[in-house]
Amino acid sequence: MGRDSRPDNLFSTAARGGVRGAIASMAMSGMRQATTSLGLLDEVPPDAILRRTAPRIVSRVPVRRRRALVEFVHWSYGSAGGVLFGALPRGLRRRPWVGPLYGFAFWALYEAVLAPALGLEEHRKDVRQQAAVLADHLLYGAVVASSPWPHAD
Repeated sequence: MGRDSRPDNLFSTAARGGVRGAIASMAMSGMRQATTSLGLLDEVPPDAILRRTAPRIVSRVPVRRRRALVEFVHWSYGSAGGVLFGALPRGLRRRPWVGPLYGFAFWALYEAVLAPALGLEEHRKDVRQQAAVLADHLLYGAVVASSPWPHAD
């Protein structure tokens, strides 16, 4: 049995989870492009979070490069979320409902803890914006839970 075929190789499971988390964040970015273009979302959470937590860093980045900064930061913490997903027990990770539930949990954490702590509660007044952010987190969970490596995950 080769190294990659062991069912619970923690490092490789975490690495695959990290890759899926980054890809899931990229999918979220695409969905957010659509929701902002349709006027369902005024400002995407990664923009608001960076604007609030790191204004000096953001101001040092040329305007034409700021979108890339926001995306790379978003993909990074999406990747970290994928690593966390990979740390869940294998039997749990393989259940079809766990991915969307995981995305819902990240959304709930953002709504209940992060947004209030950072003073980013303005979107909470608008049900459309809440629904748009929830939808992209459900997408994140579905993508992070999907696996092109079912034999190894």
